[in-house]
Amino acid sequence: MTCASQFRWVSSARSDAGRVREDNEDACLQQPERACWAVADGMGGHAVGDLASGLIVDALSGLSAPESIAHYLAEASERLLSVNQRLRDEAARRQVSVIGSTVVALFACDAYCGYLWAGDSRLYLCRQGHLRQLTRDHSQVEELKALGHITEEEAINHPAQHLITRAVGATDRLELDASTMAVADGDTFLLCSDGLSNELSAQEMQAALTVADCDVACDALIEAALARGGRDNITAVVVRAEDTYASDKTLLNPSP
Repeated sequence: MTCASQFRWVSSARSDAGRVREDNEDACLQQPERACWAVADGMGGHAVGDLASGLIVDALSGLSAPESIAHYLAEASERLLSVNQRLRDEAARRQVSVIGSTVVALFACDAYCGYLWAGDSRLYLCRQGHLRQLTRDHSQVEELKALGHITEEEAINHPAQHLITRAVGATDRLELDASTMAVADGDTFLLCSDGLSNELSAQEMQAALTVADCDVACDALIEAALARGGRDNITAVVVRAEDTYASDKTLLNPSP
């Protein structure tokens, strides 16, 4: 028996090449009717990053109807492992070192959501007006921060800022991190590539997400990143959970 979310899910997605790069190697997936969303960022400077991100989105778009959130995550992981092997084989065939992509994906089932990721594409949760980063970057800077070698402030402009330690296609053995959580009415999620998170502060992202319309929020995020210079490809997927049976509906920015 398949599970269905108790929430009505609405979402919006937008991807932009930015103001510097000619090609867009990002790809995104939004399937609110199946409670499935993803962002993949083809590795800049490597061969055919758009191939890698596209294969990830294609693989996740074909997931079967889940029996549970654990089943959803398990099948997604298996599909990404297959993509990883395909990218390793393709890199060998083309005689290049890496064809790869980051990934962050969100799934919902019953009253829960699950997410998985590899690399520095991120998932945020905005709940009752407060923003929290749910994923932890797989990057050299994040490892240095965890060891206490650099501060949050030093990490912002650190020379190793763009060096990631995990990605689909990067190594023969793909490591994914995953987690689950209970969903609350009004929860708003943001999946994004680093082209967005590197340009905007947490406060700016929070301000954009505290509106009820996903399309408005998504456009505001992309336009703000472009206004900052758009130095990389920029992708945002905004997802909102609405519990149609909630007795106390969440209000965003209620009038005084």
